[in-house]
Amino acid sequence: MIKSLFKNVVVVVNSSESSISAVKYAVILAKTYKCNVKAVYVADTATLKQLTLSKFFLHEESLEYESNLVTDGERYLKYALELGLAKGITIETELRKGAVWSEITACADDFDAQLVLLGGYEKEGTDLKDVISSSYRKILRNVHCPVLVVKGKDIDNLYKMA
Repeated sequence: MIKSLFKNVVVVVNSSESSISAVKYAVILAKTYKCNVKAVYVADTATLKQLTLSKFFLHEESLEYESNLVTDGERYLKYALELGLAKGITIETELRKGAVWSEITACADDFDAQLVLLGGYEKEGTDLKDVISSSYRKILRNVHCPVLVVKGKDIDNLYKMA
């Protein structure tokens, strides 16, 4: 008999609508397959450090920006938790600091994840497209389990029906 393909799922949360769709998809998976879900937000302090070292930010500005990232992360993770609870699913949440790709890889390993969910790309031409693409490429290259990019217009409807 084949065992379940995934028991533990990590969903990457950021400030994009597509990551919220990924959280909703994770809730659907948890209801359907009885898997555990962990939502992770990474405050990208690695990039802040690079910007400070290159004198783009002053140290004080970097600290303030980091504080804002952490506050945003806490808010998004709280929302992910609420999305799960609305459907009777408990989502574990974690806020990490560092390089996005390395923290997601470490989190997936720590959680013994069999699947990582990433929100699909949003509209072409967004300012962060290259940064997001770079992070996603590094996650795809380094994570030790399958990765699913969540895209589609039906996710909201599926979530509502779950």
